[in-house]
Parts: sequence; structure tokens; C-alpha cells
Amino acid sequence: MGQFSVREYCEEDEDDLIAIHDLARPVELQGSCDPRAFVPLRDDAKDLNEFRACRKLVAIGNGKIRGFVGIGDFEIGWLYVRPDSSRLGIGRRLLSRAMALIQEDNSSGTAVSVFVLEANKPAITLYESKGFRITETFTSKNNGYPCKVHKMLSDYNLNCEITE
Repeated sequence: MGQFSVREYCEEDEDDLIAIHDLARPVELQGSCDPRAFVPLRDDAKDLNEFRACRKLVAIGNGKIRGFVGIGDFEIGWLYVRPDSSRLGIGRRLLSRAMALIQEDNSSGTAVSVFVLEANKPAITLYESKGFRITETFTSKNNGYPCKVHKMLSDYNLNCEITE
């Protein structure tokens, strides 16, 4: 794919981001939750509202959106990369940029959190490489289907460098 860049989200990106979510979400659920737990984002009003409410960054490569990350109050969420663009450093770059933005707004030093499905080993490895650690594991429901979830925390100032 070559080089890619990260920029702020704009409203015209919504359809592309929803398509990426809907491609990547079934992969995320593998081994953690019944596949029937997948619901397209447009069909899940609660998640769609959360998606729209968070600040988002998008990764662009070869003129196409390849991934995105959502940022909440001291929380990383919505980190999705197109399955055909995975393992190229896109998720790592999005995470680094999101952490840097949180650090700018985090004068209190509050820990940053992320929630990851237990069997999503690539995501867990990525977060651990950026200083996150599992602090809690619990059973939750994903559209009515049980799944195990890790809560991971990172000190706000760990591994927030931006490498271009």
C-alpha cells in the first residue's frame, strides 16, 4: 500500500468508516463471541450514536480511508482497520496519534482505557506494545451474546510518540 497519513475526521467520511467497521467487526468477534452478535453499525442505534459522538481520526492510503480510531474522555475506542490493510502499521499509527491527542488534554494524568475482546490477540498485542496492561476481565453481552472483555489501562504519558 505504501505510505499513509492520518487526519481528522470529516462528515463526508462517515460512509467509509461505517463500511470499514462492518468489514472488520466480524474479524474482531472471532473466538470471543457468537458470530450472530455482529450487527451492521447503521442497524445499531446505540453504537451509531456513540460512534458519531466521539472524536475520530482517519488513516488514508492510496487515496482511500484504510482505518480509523475514536477518542472519548480518556478512552480509546473504535480502532478499526480494513482487513485488506491490516498488519501495515495503520492501527499503531492511529493509536499513537490518539494517545498524543489525549495527552495534550490530560493535565491530570488520568489513565487511558480501552476495552478489548479476550480473543482479539492482535489488538491486545498492539495495546500492550503502547504501554497498556490488562486490569480487569469480565463477561459482557454483545447484542445479547456473552463474551469476555479485557479492560486495559495505560498511563497517559507512556509511548505517545508520533512517528511518521
